[in-house]
Amino acid sequence: MPERVVRLLQRHEYAPILFTRFINVSDGPYCRFLNWHGCDSDAETNLVSELEPFAKPELVFSKSGLCGMPDKLANYLRENSIQRISVVGIDTDMCVLKMAMDLFDIGIEPLVLTDCCASTAGLQAHLAGLAVLSRNIGAQRLHDAGLGGGMLAAP
Repeated sequence: MPERVVRLLQRHEYAPILFTRFINVSDGPYCRFLNWHGCDSDAETNLVSELEPFAKPELVFSKSGLCGMPDKLANYLRENSIQRISVVGIDTDMCVLKMAMDLFDIGIEPLVLTDCCASTAGLQAHLAGLAVLSRNIGAQRLHDAGLGGGMLAAP
């Protein structure tokens, strides 16, 4: 997946490039309600090395909870009058879905690049996320970036 996103960014069609990273905090809902303690160390929460050259520290936003939009990112988007964002990442059925729906809710048009998204739970979860997104933000906002090589999802 990171290689696809790198190829996407090398097109130089997207600016600014914003990153989010999920950090599972010890008093957060994942630990408290699900007893899940992953994504709680730098090794699991840092950007992958392939994407680091594209990241500016001030444009990397940390998030916790339901993996949605952090307040700092929402403020940045408002301050910069961002009207449309292309969304890529993992997991289509969780973080990508929540981020796209949060963008939609604050009046920013999300475009989900389906071949630059995947789910750690597999293809079925990826497709389920796309189905929910299609219904909630509109099928016309699900786009193929042309990087999938004929595959429905990134491996």
